[in-house]
Order: sequence, then structure tokens, then C-alpha cells
Amino acid sequence: MNAIEIRSVRKSYGAEFSLKDVNLNIETGKIFALLGPNGAGKTTLVKLMLSLMYCDAGEIKINGHLTSKASSREGVAFIPEKFSFFPYYTVRGVLEFFGKMKGLRGPLLNDQINSALEELCITDLKNRKLQSLSIGQIQRTGLASLLIGDNRLLILDEPFSGLDPIGMRDLKEILKKQKAQGKTIFLNSHILSEMELICDDVA
Repeated sequence: MNAIEIRSVRKSYGAEFSLKDVNLNIETGKIFALLGPNGAGKTTLVKLMLSLMYCDAGEIKINGHLTSKASSREGVAFIPEKFSFFPYYTVRGVLEFFGKMKGLRGPLLNDQINSALEELCITDLKNRKLQSLSIGQIQRTGLASLLIGDNRLLILDEPFSGLDPIGMRDLKEILKKQKAQGKTIFLNSHILSEMELICDDVA
């Protein structure tokens, strides 16, 4: 089964096409990267996949569900290129917010938060507010949110943006672990050297 199916998708901004007749099949359990320079339409495609925008033509299915249906977003986690949240929230508060949005409560939520903090090496930052963190630390907080809940599809838009070399190394290891758990990972990037090290398929 394909986790993502994109059929003859078109999206324009006025007379300018951002996407024209895009067709993709992305298999379940694979790490896939959509490559291209800035302005190629990668983020536009992600927004269409998440129903943040709508196709002018064509259709997209996520886990067998058309993106026009709310069911297409069940089990999907997303992080934009520049993760941002209310600056007065603590790191732990951010993860609690996303966990509660996914219906988690009590010990299960607490365990997942602690695990995500440890995985992203930000346990020592858990009580700090976002406004006091560096760009890289905020990005790690966003990446930690992907590990909260029962997510089958992870969508990351330029995930290496803002990360130092250690952060990039850690993220690659996390993505490999998520794949080993049977999850599908969709990446947007223009950093070819990083993508070729972890991806099963690219377009």
C-alpha cells in the first residue's frame, strides 16, 4: 500500500504554475525525499497534502484517504521548515500541547514526552521558555513533537534547517529509528548530500 498517492496535481498562483501535473507514489515504511531548489514548489505540495491549501486540479490521498477528508490527517505529524510556537510556552509545555491534541493524557503522555526529550537531547531544556532558546534548540523542540502520539506518517519540510552538524546527525538517526518502526517519512530538502545517506527513494 502507498502511504501517499499524488495524481495529476496542479497549483497556480495567478498565471504562474507552482506545480503542474505532479504524479507521485510513496510507499508505506519508506524514507522519501522531494528534492529541488528553493522556490520549486516543494512546500506548496506539502501544504496541499495537509489541506492547508487546495489543488486546482488532481487529487492527493494520504493512507488511502482523499485530503479533502479529515481522516487523511489521522496519524500524520508535520513540522515546517522553521518551527515556531507561543514564546511563553516551555519546551515541555509544547510537547504536552501536541500530546493532548492527539488525545494523550496521564502517564502515557508523560512517558512519551520524557522519551522525546531524551531522544532529541533536550531534557535539560524542558522547563525553559521558547523565547530563551536558540534557533537550533527550538527546531529540536519541534522535532520532538513528531515523536508524540501514534504517528504513521511524518512530514518534514527542510528538517535540517537551523540544525548544527550534531543536530543533523541526531536527526538522521531518529529518522532511521522511525523507519525501523514501520513509519513513512516524507522529507522536503535541497541538501542532496544529507538525503542520499538516509533515503530509500527521491524525486
